[in-house]
Amino acid sequence: MTDGLLINAAITAVMMLTLSGVAARIRDVSFIDAVWGAGMAVLAIASWLQLGNPGARAGLIAGMAAIWGFRLGLHLFTRWRAHGEDPRYARMLGKAKEQGRYGRAALTVVFGPQAVLLFLTCLPAQLGVLASGDPAPIGPLAWAGAALWLVGMMFETVGDAQLKAFRADPANKGKVLDTGLWRYTRHPNYFGDTCAWWGIWLAAADAGWTVAALSVIGPLFLTFTLTRWSGKPLLEKGLMKTRPGYAEYVARTSGFFPLPPRRP
Repeated sequence: MTDGLLINAAITAVMMLTLSGVAARIRDVSFIDAVWGAGMAVLAIASWLQLGNPGARAGLIAGMAAIWGFRLGLHLFTRWRAHGEDPRYARMLGKAKEQGRYGRAALTVVFGPQAVLLFLTCLPAQLGVLASGDPAPIGPLAWAGAALWLVGMMFETVGDAQLKAFRADPANKGKVLDTGLWRYTRHPNYFGDTCAWWGIWLAAADAGWTVAALSVIGPLFLTFTLTRWSGKPLLEKGLMKTRPGYAEYVARTSGFFPLPPRRP
């Protein structure tokens, strides 16, 4: 497995170096969000291709990671193309752009750190696949992981579609989406991402508890990121300032796990 991880680390480094060069030319790093998902799909497939005779479990884990990653990557890429530079990255690299050092900052501030985090978060898929050469049947933990992954994919896919439709209606400008899945959780897409990666980790754990212990950092970090760091807290801080009625929405709607709305 060590050789496989080293190959994947090299793939990650080349990918991020190349894309940071693209970002430097177009002076926009915002597409890194799309790379986050698609990059994990690439690492999962690269792991599968390194097996001379992949087992069924390897195919399941690689397939789950690839479907999750390419769906998310395409969704975020089309959003970037439609809306342009993300204000978060504009603020982060604004001074570097003014001072003519955008390319260096794109690599050291965005693409370099993201390469490390992407690689670590994707460890369940990488180790789970690399430890699943033939014969490696799909065991009970892997089936449980697939079921949890399916729940996560439903939440994030439906949640993203509902949000996209809501934003496309000019009558909803400045309003808060509180119907569909968004009635039960303020972040169905984040909840879905978390379920998907805990599901992939469970499937990887079917290969043994050594794999489970070495790769648990992936879903733990993803959960922390979405609920405590750059996901939910930053997003809600901005929405509190720009969306009238968002405070009331927060008061009645679960912040993460889907639950019935609270009564006033």
